[in-house]
Amino acid sequence: MKILITGANGFTGMHLCVSLIQKGFDVHALARGESRLPVLDKLVYHPIELTSVRSLLKIFEQVSPDVVIHTAAMSKPDICETHREDCLKNNVEVTRYLLEASRHFPVHFIHLSTDFIFGENGPHRENDSASPLNFYGESKLMAEQLILQSELAASIVRPVFIYGSMFPLGRPSFIQWVQEKLLNGERIKVVTDQLRTPTYVQDLCDAITTMLTFKKTGIYHIAGKDILSPYDMAITVAKVLDLNVDLIEPVTSDTFPEPVRRAKRSGLYIDKAIRELNYAPHRFEDAVQLSFKNDLA
Repeated sequence: MKILITGANGFTGMHLCVSLIQKGFDVHALARGESRLPVLDKLVYHPIELTSVRSLLKIFEQVSPDVVIHTAAMSKPDICETHREDCLKNNVEVTRYLLEASRHFPVHFIHLSTDFIFGENGPHRENDSASPLNFYGESKLMAEQLILQSELAASIVRPVFIYGSMFPLGRPSFIQWVQEKLLNGERIKVVTDQLRTPTYVQDLCDAITTMLTFKKTGIYHIAGKDILSPYDMAITVAKVLDLNVDLIEPVTSDTFPEPVRRAKRSGLYIDKAIRELNYAPHRFEDAVQLSFKNDLA
């Protein structure tokens, strides 16, 4: 089975590439610029600008993928809000190009979306009405709608606040940011009034592996069981690593004025994934311990 993964230099894309290689799949990794991935057998890297339709079609013809996992996105809400045209190009048009290219092959199309398609009053279920609070959420919802309108065998995966271990050339997640600041003796302000169900990246990789192995299509929420604020997460990181919790100051989101609205109570229910994918997410504290145990950076 040949798997094509976009956004391979990103946090989630990198973990997916490595996880699927370790499970014996042939992986073709797509991203901008030079590869930041570890050198592994059965991993082929293709530098590409996904907004180039010609380049995209060329790679599809070369690879003939069985599965496409689309993780690439413009994912910072603040930047999406102020650069809407770029956001639409990267989050909506690129999805359209990938769907068009996929029509020529019998692929299983797996798209990573977000809990940002919803508004307040979470956690949310797969069939809850979408009501994005910012343009990033709107763009991801538009991409979902393109996929649902296509005739491809497709899966939409919605994670929340992804975290996990870090590769040598990879990007850090929130937990590494907390670790770095506390190790340096820096005080950090972390919000208490935004609730999430953070997703451990290896749980996400395992769920996607099940999805592509058993050709599970439809919409799946892949998140953690714990409903936590970023402050709760930071305190847990400090305790797991035996760092100074007194350096963590609880604040409200009013402390950080932003150009975009974010839900105060978000998060996702994962009953469907548990039932249909045998999804068994780690507790946040356990996942943090595993993340730093496996951290290679």
